[in-house]
Amino acid sequence: MQEAPTPGPAAPAGPSRPPPLACRLPVFAAPMFLVSGPELVVAACKAGIVGAFPTPNARPIEVLDEWMRRITEALARARDEQAPGTVAAWCANLVTHRSNARLPEDLKLLERYKPPVVVTALGSPKPAIEVVHGYGGQVFADVTSLTLARKAVEAGADGLACICAGAGGHTGSINPFAFVSAVREFFDGTIVVGGGICDGWGVAGALAAGADYVYMGTRFIAAAESMAQPAYKQMVVDSTVDDLMLTDRLTGTTASWLKPSLRASGLDPDHLPEAPSRNYDSNRSFDAAKRWRDVWAAGQGLGAVQAVEPVALIVQRIEAEFQAARARFAAWQPALAG
Repeated sequence: MQEAPTPGPAAPAGPSRPPPLACRLPVFAAPMFLVSGPELVVAACKAGIVGAFPTPNARPIEVLDEWMRRITEALARARDEQAPGTVAAWCANLVTHRSNARLPEDLKLLERYKPPVVVTALGSPKPAIEVVHGYGGQVFADVTSLTLARKAVEAGADGLACICAGAGGHTGSINPFAFVSAVREFFDGTIVVGGGICDGWGVAGALAAGADYVYMGTRFIAAAESMAQPAYKQMVVDSTVDDLMLTDRLTGTTASWLKPSLRASGLDPDHLPEAPSRNYDSNRSFDAAKRWRDVWAAGQGLGAVQAVEPVALIVQRIEAEFQAARARFAAWQPALAG
């Protein structure tokens, strides 16, 4: 079992650094709307990376209860069947935006099923901290700016999921290297970085820059175990970064979308309707979230997705790339002037 390395850049002293998460590689299969479900989470954890899913994917609340039960039971069996230390931690991605009326019910299920890490999104991490810390878990906050990062640290988050330029879905605008460097100036906790990182070479580069873990979303959209529709998976395989666009016209928050999926839904990428008001209430049916359901998100890691493959094979390839990158670091020696 490989532990995430201590980041290089120094940072001011702060709260005790949380322990590393159990994982074979310092990678999260990032939580993706209508893509990440129990099968993807379990497959990721069994392959040795952190499996994550957004709680709004499970509607109504009874479905979320069922999903969390399935995940915990499947991982308990996997730990009995696999070699010790080969099954990674799992993660729930919780929407804490004020429009999410289901938040109290979600928190009760977190307390019951105890995911080792909870990533909060679209709001302060504060509502989750007491519950998650109460059972010994860690709370990371999804942030897209330094202002939000500072607020999350002040609220008591154990870590930050820094969503950078190049990420799919709700995305950021800061370069990953610049974001990590700036955050390390004031935060010595855990940093997960995401945005266009799609292979083991990128994982190594992110760790060298000071991150502890990497979010990979787009790389797993076309995984055999994902909930993405077959046409969505094939579109990810067939598309390039030129097929992406950023807009807030679909959800009210800037996100990265596949233009072919907009056209297939009868939308003109050059003449989209006005942005709706933001509403992230997990009590709403999926019919009420039609714009989110019928158009498909992706990030700039599209080019690494060449086929629909099982998670285990994807992780195996990422690990080989990561080890090759480590070997490259070890072999590099500066040429010194004589």
